[in-house]
Amino acid sequence: MLVTRFFPADAFKGTTVFVTGGGSGINLGIAKNFAALGANVAICGRKQDKLDRAAEELRALGAKVHAEAADVRDAARLETVIGNAAAALGPIGVLVCGAAGNFPVPAEELSPNGFKTVVDIDLIGSFNATRAAFEQLKATKGSVIFISAGMAYVPFPYQVHVGAAKAGIDMMMKNLALEWGKYGIRANSIVPGPIEGTEGMKRLGGGDYESSRYRSIPLGRFGAVDEIGQAAVFLASPLAAYITGTVLVVDGGSNLAGSTLFGQAIEAMRGAP
Repeated sequence: MLVTRFFPADAFKGTTVFVTGGGSGINLGIAKNFAALGANVAICGRKQDKLDRAAEELRALGAKVHAEAADVRDAARLETVIGNAAAALGPIGVLVCGAAGNFPVPAEELSPNGFKTVVDIDLIGSFNATRAAFEQLKATKGSVIFISAGMAYVPFPYQVHVGAAKAGIDMMMKNLALEWGKYGIRANSIVPGPIEGTEGMKRLGGGDYESSRYRSIPLGRFGAVDEIGQAAVFLASPLAAYITGTVLVVDGGSNLAGSTLFGQAIEAMRGAP
């Protein structure tokens, strides 16, 4: 875990970090990076068995862990779990809003319910988490980190639902940075690029670096989960104490070339003509 090469091992000792969607993938990777630096870590997701496995990985890094199932679309349940996490670990100092849904689909084939589902999980779920954690973040003068996507600022084919949700997240982040700065709360977004070994890579183009979509990455490789974790640690750390309302793109430059090759990769995966 590279983050321990650059930060003291106790950099987040005594800090409670709550991660939505923290049972796997990028979000679990973020949780692990905080755990490696001494944080207490709370995670939520829809499946308790997945959370239990993730919790064991976090405990192996020395963290105190609270793992409890909650669907971020259920505001009342999420509020309960966030309260339980504070009771177990102490008030939240860092909130990571990472729960998300995605599937590639042409706009004309996307059902209203499919569109609504992604917006509900990504955008409304992120609002539910921030609203539920507000009093704790106010008390700790904490930090909120949203996991956004390139679809928020570059139109991607087959991603109309995600683009709308993530663009909403980034604007919500800026609004919260503006409104909650007076409480000492900072808010920022991270935009991950193609990250090796994640479920998202499997769904969005197959994760084959030899495909034209991924050969176009200026840095010439996929990102690692830990690299997103390191970005989150930086944004939550005193090194970023004067950074708020910012979108930090961690994508190896992949979106600089636009989204055409991404669309071609999706079409190839879907078997489109």
